[in-house]
Amino acid sequence: MAEPEPSRSRAARAAAESALVRIVHHYGSRPEFVVLGGLVPELLCASSGLRHAGTTDVDVQVDLEIAGGSVNTRRLEQALVNAEFELDAERVWRWVSDVGPAKSVVNFELLADLGDQPSKLSIAFDECEHLGAANLHGTGFAARDTTVHTLRSRIGGVDHVVEVNVAGLAGFLLAKAAAAHSRRKPKDWYDIAFVLLHNNAGGPHQAAALVQERFGADLVGSTRSALDDLRLNFEDPHAQGPQAYASQMILDHPELDFSILLADAVVQSTSFTNQFSAGSKSRPSTAPSAGRFRTPSVPLACP
Repeated sequence: MAEPEPSRSRAARAAAESALVRIVHHYGSRPEFVVLGGLVPELLCASSGLRHAGTTDVDVQVDLEIAGGSVNTRRLEQALVNAEFELDAERVWRWVSDVGPAKSVVNFELLADLGDQPSKLSIAFDECEHLGAANLHGTGFAARDTTVHTLRSRIGGVDHVVEVNVAGLAGFLLAKAAAAHSRRKPKDWYDIAFVLLHNNAGGPHQAAALVQERFGADLVGSTRSALDDLRLNFEDPHAQGPQAYASQMILDHPELDFSILLADAVVQSTSFTNQFSAGSKSRPSTAPSAGRFRTPSVPLACP
């Protein structure tokens, strides 16, 4: 049975961002991982007058940590322990903490994109006691399109300022499309639609141009399937994409019209997916090589 999705709120987002700052503080410098999940839309849509719902999780893409070897992964594991996170009993890719504002529960989830390993496997890192990642193909786009952001949080009466790598617009959209295709969660459809409609670049046409510019040669195979799936799940107001977007938006902005929200999601998402043409040749994979992790023989439950 699928776990119920926790309610998104501004307080939950503040707790998640504070937890991320705490982890990076204990890491000691800007980590190699790239922030991918629900913390990112607010940064990509900072110029919008509408607010994103936020998140209860911190999702990070760890291909660059893996490439850095066991020193990096051990350092990240120790940072999580020092930041008062504990390993989820059933998932090496999820760490949990209830330390912080209002004792909010925050999940820190690690995603990898290792092309020589099957998708949806759990990967445990060598020379780490517990640390691992969920291998989800397509999330690696986030590690190939990054920007550096400064985050601030007051923790224990002390102001902390840290730098983190955050997925750029093109990397975020392709990684999120892959995640939505894989796990079918309403929060992924909502995040994609919100970013397409309200991004700082100016909308879906500009977002599609950035995707073509940075990843045009990679829009084949499973990536093409994820984009086709995105189109199908936003093709009419009754599809799960527009429904997820409008349902969350009306909670956060009850003054808006539900039917207009549905129509906007359909039109703008279709405008985005229609920009892509088939037939591009793929570039060689930039995923980290094997040898720094071990994989159990059983599939993971998708994060």
